[in-house]
Amino acid sequence: MSEAAIAFIGLGLIGGSIAKGIKREKPSTRIMAYMRSKATLQKARDEGIVDVILDGIGEELKECDMIFLCTPVEYNAEYLEKISPYRKPGAIITDVGSTKTDIHEAVIRLGMESCFVGGHPMAGSEKTGYENSTDLLLENAYYIITPTASSSREQVDRLIQIAECIGSIPLVLDYKEHDFVAAAISHLPHIVASSLVNLVKDSDNEQELMKRLSAGGFKDITRIASSSPVIWEQICMTNHENLSLILKRYIASLNQILEELEAKNHSYIYHLFETSRDYRNTLSEKARGPIVPDYSFTVNMADEVGAISTLSVILAAKGISIKNIGINHNREHGEGTLRISFYNKETMEQAWKQLERYHYDLISN
Repeated sequence: MSEAAIAFIGLGLIGGSIAKGIKREKPSTRIMAYMRSKATLQKARDEGIVDVILDGIGEELKECDMIFLCTPVEYNAEYLEKISPYRKPGAIITDVGSTKTDIHEAVIRLGMESCFVGGHPMAGSEKTGYENSTDLLLENAYYIITPTASSSREQVDRLIQIAECIGSIPLVLDYKEHDFVAAAISHLPHIVASSLVNLVKDSDNEQELMKRLSAGGFKDITRIASSSPVIWEQICMTNHENLSLILKRYIASLNQILEELEAKNHSYIYHLFETSRDYRNTLSEKARGPIVPDYSFTVNMADEVGAISTLSVILAAKGISIKNIGINHNREHGEGTLRISFYNKETMEQAWKQLERYHYDLISN
């Protein structure tokens, strides 16, 4: 990675995580950033991530070798034109948007194909903002790179180097192909999760039994419904054609399932679960796609005073960090009484071995 100075227009969850990853690996890189929230930029500077706080789009950008557009997708195209007069010769402009067609069409319209290479780090969280960014968020996540018709091999390689520097897995795709794939594996799941949550909300009784008893599968597949409605409205609107096509296919599959269920077609329903299980089991848990891998297991233990504290001390004594810990009030899938989550697979495996030594009853996911 040869970039000596990099600017970020917008410094939220993804922009902040990229900046932190770069600073971790290349601390000498000079990072500039601009966003509306000065308090956020000051926090980033206090943490040593941002070196220069920009007041706007101006002359200082001429020092940068690469400029990241990290604002909501509908605003990225607007910044392209503002940045153009201040682009250093040879500098690359890139973005991190979840949809690529809109930004690429804007690049073509503005005659900026020779200096733009699109990007989409396929990682995220239901939590947003710089305060939730981390230098590890993009590790082992696919970083999709979408060149223009005029992008050089050297330009693409520079973005590949950035992706590898922060621990991501670079993958070069045509931007139109990217948007169709993303509609199926990222955008549709958010619509499904949100519609399912609303269905339960509207179907619940006065005692809110559905809400009180919701656990396991329901919470797993609807977690992404907690994502930012502003961001996801923009994503859906900028990829509406692909999303509409995939949504129609999904509705058709649901109608087929309904017909077979009403006909009590046992073999069809069995085949539905069998084929989906087999295909789901082939998916890698290493790459962080639209749904972040869950590094957790559960523990069967008595509900006694100090039980959780004792377990925590056992893990802390070995320097094992816990991401989250909570009691399972509903254990519909045979989970233990306590669920413990970790930041990565290595830490989870270390914790498992340590608790085994103390004869805890452990249950894997």
